[in-house]
Amino acid sequence: MKPLVAIVGRPNVGKSTLFNRIAGERIAIVEDTPGVTRDRIYADCEWCGHAFTLIDTGGLELKSEDEMWMHIRAQVEIAVEASDAIVYVVDGKTGLTLDDEAIAAYLRSAKVPVILAVNKIDNNELHEAYRFYSLGFGEPYPVSAAQGKGIGELLDAVTDAVPAAPPEEDEDVIKIAIVGKPNAGKSSIVNRLLGYERVIVSDVAGTTRDAIDTPLTVGGDTYVLIDTAGIRKKKSVGDGLEKYSVMRSLLAVRRADVAVIVLDAAEGVTEQDVKIAGYVHEQGKPSVVVMNKWDLVAKDTHTVEKYEKRLHEDLKFMDYFKSVYVSAMTGKRADGILPACRKVLANSRRRIATGLLNEVLADATRISEPPSKLGKRLKLLYITEVSVAPPTFVIKVNDPDLMHFSYKRYLENALRRSFDFSGTPIRLLVRGGEEEGR
Repeated sequence: MKPLVAIVGRPNVGKSTLFNRIAGERIAIVEDTPGVTRDRIYADCEWCGHAFTLIDTGGLELKSEDEMWMHIRAQVEIAVEASDAIVYVVDGKTGLTLDDEAIAAYLRSAKVPVILAVNKIDNNELHEAYRFYSLGFGEPYPVSAAQGKGIGELLDAVTDAVPAAPPEEDEDVIKIAIVGKPNAGKSSIVNRLLGYERVIVSDVAGTTRDAIDTPLTVGGDTYVLIDTAGIRKKKSVGDGLEKYSVMRSLLAVRRADVAVIVLDAAEGVTEQDVKIAGYVHEQGKPSVVVMNKWDLVAKDTHTVEKYEKRLHEDLKFMDYFKSVYVSAMTGKRADGILPACRKVLANSRRRIATGLLNEVLADATRISEPPSKLGKRLKLLYITEVSVAPPTFVIKVNDPDLMHFSYKRYLENALRRSFDFSGTPIRLLVRGGEEEGR
């Protein structure tokens, strides 16, 4: 593994701004509100040929007994224990506080190098930085995360403090976005798949704020699990902070290879569930529908059939879906999620030979003739697959205006009957072509 470097400090000192600056992109949400970052967020970074993994953590409130701050503190403690070095961030504008001294005392027990970064030194007020010598971590590094000042000197100190990273191996990493409405159990599923508490789990909806990436290796396959914030109805989305969270959840779907759509089985399929599934479908992502909290559902021999029927009714626009019924709480059937993800991803990358496709097309037209309009009949000249993920096919016809949407749907079903495209959308593009081109 690459060396781990944790960014630690009290709330609102600019940890996430520094994290984004070093990572070179806006990964962590930045807001002038304490407690925005709640879980650990990772980014792979490089400085002058030295690779390391940076961890952004929530603001550390050592004395608070509030449940959420205690959750955040537990996450910080895990990051500190796992790290090879710590960047301790303090606020140069506010100056040294009792909380800074309390955190410094805690970090001295970490037994790893601690690099002191004095942030918000925007106008070269170096004398403000030197006031932090008393914390006992050696020379403080004055930086302005917002303006990018002093970052190079800080990173020189970080790379000097951590061991060199081993050479990387090429891996086919499967990125899985875990999406759904708030409190459907997304974080519980991530923790169940990982086998430890990676993200905060709470009965309070909206606990997860950022899209959080965590690597996982199972049976030789490497995954990145992306836990996302719950996606609520637009009218229910409150402050600007929650809008950022929802935006990052949607972006997580776009950068993922597979989407796991988590539904609350005890609550049933809601309008918001359908909208989330619709977004995944529009992005062309293979998906697995996970009916979570299955342990809370009163069951008989036909319960699964009833749920499947309801799913097919509500998700008729993506009736190719693959479903798994699990309980993240008890772990029942949770081991079926990753194999289902591998299966739908393989289906989305499936390539079909042009000759085989045209045999299926010919059989389909023999069973049901193409439509006609004003005496002119649609002629299907040939079909070929032009791309994958999602599988995309171009059908050459004599006149694209003659292709009725119902016949196009019929052809899509013919392809699905002939080849296994379960769990993935497919695209059919109709293009005009010369009849003799067949």
